[in-house]
Amino acid sequence: MRPDVVTFWHGPLDGLRLTCLRSQVAAGHKVTVYSFDPLPGLPDGVGNAEAEAILPHSFSERLRPPEADGSWRDWTILQFSDFFRMRLMAERAGLWLDADVLLLKPVEIDPAKPYFAWERRRQLGNSVLYLPANDPIVQAFRELMEQEDLTPDWLALRHRLTFMLRQLRRRSSRLSDIRVAIYGPASLTALARRSNALQHALPKQSFYAVHAEPKLFFEPTDFSGLLADPEIVGLHISPKGRGGEKPIPGSLYAWAAERFGARYPPLEREGRRS
Repeated sequence: MRPDVVTFWHGPLDGLRLTCLRSQVAAGHKVTVYSFDPLPGLPDGVGNAEAEAILPHSFSERLRPPEADGSWRDWTILQFSDFFRMRLMAERAGLWLDADVLLLKPVEIDPAKPYFAWERRRQLGNSVLYLPANDPIVQAFRELMEQEDLTPDWLALRHRLTFMLRQLRRRSSRLSDIRVAIYGPASLTALARRSNALQHALPKQSFYAVHAEPKLFFEPTDFSGLLADPEIVGLHISPKGRGGEKPIPGSLYAWAAERFGARYPPLEREGRRS
């Protein structure tokens, strides 16, 4: 089946994210962005839904206190979204795609099986994620969120030692402070291994071909090989602060901005992927 696409965003959307959202619509997906405040200027075909109904804003305070003006600080947005996507899985909302995932073809899933990909050799990415609502990974996060201190029982030994040292040195008593991705790819990988779900992981090339090298997307280069690679379904872009830049001619970003502008032809439907 071709699933609905869902994501969460906090703050204004830049040009890169708008381009990526257009690509997801062009691939034939219904796309919904959840937010706490209305998002003006969303592309045609992209809906906006209330985030509070999925995960209350107040949950962020369990990660770390806000700034004096009430705004989120440090890693709060990233870690909140790690929990938010798991709540969406529990609600059977659809396929999670980060707002900076550029789709080159439609995504087809088997709704009874997990859908994710290797981000690096020993770690899954959670920028592209689908889990059945009754999946053990979803259940593990449901149980974690019932804890006040949000300390997973699947923590790796090195993370446990790091946390212990921080507590002894009185640097922090919050697990959320030891690593930005502690509830993200690290947790997904550990839980997928524990539930014997790593067998479902797609190759890195399927979504993370340029993830760690943003210059391959933002700088002029020969990107024809990426577009011709049959294994690549989409590209997760790690913008490193460049999401608001104007596309440079000759770059993959310039190609994407033109291809997925305000007007574009629909992509052809691909075969079922399981």
